[in-house]
Amino acid sequence: MSEVSYYSEEGFKKLKQELEFLEQTERPRVSNEIAEARDKGDLSENAEYHAAKEEQSLLELKIAKLKNVVANARILDESQIDTSKILVHSKVKIKNVANGMEFNYQLVADSETDIRNGKLSVNSPIGKGLLGHKQGEIAEIKAPNGVMKFEIVEISR
Repeated sequence: MSEVSYYSEEGFKKLKQELEFLEQTERPRVSNEIAEARDKGDLSENAEYHAAKEEQSLLELKIAKLKNVVANARILDESQIDTSKILVHSKVKIKNVANGMEFNYQLVADSETDIRNGKLSVNSPIGKGLLGHKQGEIAEIKAPNGVMKFEIVEISR
C-alpha cells in the first residue's frame, strides 16, 4: 500500500515535471537506442542492445515509482499550517543542547529533501523526532551515535 506524502505546490510541480521528462524525453531516447542496437545484427552478442534494454527496464521502474508518488501526493496549503507545533512543511529553528549549535530546517516529503537548502525529510530520524513538538520543548532524538537533544527555538510556516 502506498503512503500519502504532502507537498508544497512547488514540490508537486517539480515531481510532475520530472515524470513528464522521463516519459516524453527519456523513454523515446532509450527506445531509439534499442532500435539502433537491434539493427546492428546478432542480439545474443550485442552488448549495446543488452545495455539499452537494461536502461529501459530501470527507466520504466523509475517511471512507475514516480507515478505512484504523484498519485498519492497531496498539496498542502501552507497558510493553514498550525505553527504551535511542528508538522509537515513547518519551518523550525532548533538548537543542539550539547554544543549550542543552531539549525534551520523545513520538514518536507522525502522527494523534496535537500539538506543544503535546509529541507529535511519528515521520515529522517531528526524529522520524525521533531514532529509534534512545541516551541520551547526539548526533543530527544535517537541517532546512531546515541540520543541527541534539541531545543525547539522557533516554529513558523
